[in-house]
Amino acid sequence: MSTSMPARPVGLAAVALAALATLTACGDLHAPDTGPRAAARPSGASSPSASGASPYVEPGAGDRAPHYNENNAYRRAGEMAPAHAADAEREAARIRPVLKRLWEQRRWNPATVRTALLRLGYEEERVAKDGKRLGGTLTVTGLPSHWEGDGPVTPEGSRVALRVHDDACVTAFLQKSNFAVSTNGPYPETGCFQPPYGH
Repeated sequence: MSTSMPARPVGLAAVALAALATLTACGDLHAPDTGPRAAARPSGASSPSASGASPYVEPGAGDRAPHYNENNAYRRAGEMAPAHAADAEREAARIRPVLKRLWEQRRWNPATVRTALLRLGYEEERVAKDGKRLGGTLTVTGLPSHWEGDGPVTPEGSRVALRVHDDACVTAFLQKSNFAVSTNGPYPETGCFQPPYGH
């Protein structure tokens, strides 16, 4: 006598789990096809999405999600031409002592930082409503807010972006605990600033 369970309850459980995963996940898992073609399949056939995780794993994903690199491409800075990277390093060397002095003076609000950097001869970047750059190279904003406890929190401090070339930026931040200056290529959607995580 066979002790196996009938196929129908297991299939319904798989559909329910796949639907739940689709509602809560942000990866590539989708509910099984429930359209007319699904009804034409034999009851013992499994759908591709109900068979588990994709066998494909991106090269270099390591212990992360199999599509980590693909899902986070928007957070990877573009490549800088070697000569442009050297120009960005020179500008970073000009900015670093100014930011260090402001940090030591505990003056990290955006207006103060902007004024100090404009004195170096930079011009504030101007952007049209459609996103087209109109001139200038310097952007100074407050730090982005993040979720903490029951709501969003905006920390004291500033972040800085200097567009040295179309493919080369200097980015920096100042806050109570520390400051940093670095160089990077632009990000596909957000220019010099690294975008926040999408989900």
